[in-house]
Amino acid sequence: MKRLAVILVFITLVPYYLLQSGIAAAQHQGDQEESIHFLWAFGALRTGEGGARLIPIDRDTVLRTGDQIKFFVKLERPGFIYLIYHSSQGELSVLFPYRFEQGALSGARYFIPQGAEWFQLDEHVGQETFYLLASSTRLRELEELINKYETADPAKKRALAKSIVEEIRTLIWKNRRFKTFAEKPVPIMGSLRGTEKLQTRGTPDVTSLAVDISGKKFYSRTFTIDHQ
Repeated sequence: MKRLAVILVFITLVPYYLLQSGIAAAQHQGDQEESIHFLWAFGALRTGEGGARLIPIDRDTVLRTGDQIKFFVKLERPGFIYLIYHSSQGELSVLFPYRFEQGALSGARYFIPQGAEWFQLDEHVGQETFYLLASSTRLRELEELINKYETADPAKKRALAKSIVEEIRTLIWKNRRFKTFAEKPVPIMGSLRGTEKLQTRGTPDVTSLAVDISGKKFYSRTFTIDHQ
């Protein structure tokens, strides 16, 4: 009888173990699908007496007319990245993605502006703000507001730009509970109002400033440049 009891207990535990393993696997897969992981760099070529020097942009930075900036992004896991620029004149531009019709991105390396070009700060001084948003799901309401802004009459653009900034701040507030798992430097191989594109050759590689960022569902950073 004792032997039979042991067999019955074993038979009872096996399905339970398999069930728990299946639940854990499903949860892990769900976590993977909802997580974000990408490489990111925001660098500036700051001019000075010794020539241009590459520096990382981290939140609030002072730059001057003639300084240049460039961005780099590579998604390690499928997701959506938005880089939105709000100029000192109140105008708004989507620097990335290049178009909203594309699906979730992954694997490819993107430079903003593309190729060897850099943005150069022009004579319009003031506060330049860049919003970086990363999401495991598409931010459709934000995209719709931006589409309205881009097709609106010039007289309505300033009010729509404010609505977009408010939507960005709302997204940041709603997703504040999603913490960043890691944000660390990693080795990498290998006409805009307030700025102008400038072809620059022989300049440092912005990917040398890349940071590895991973987190759950949503990530945001706001970078403010005091353009003097």
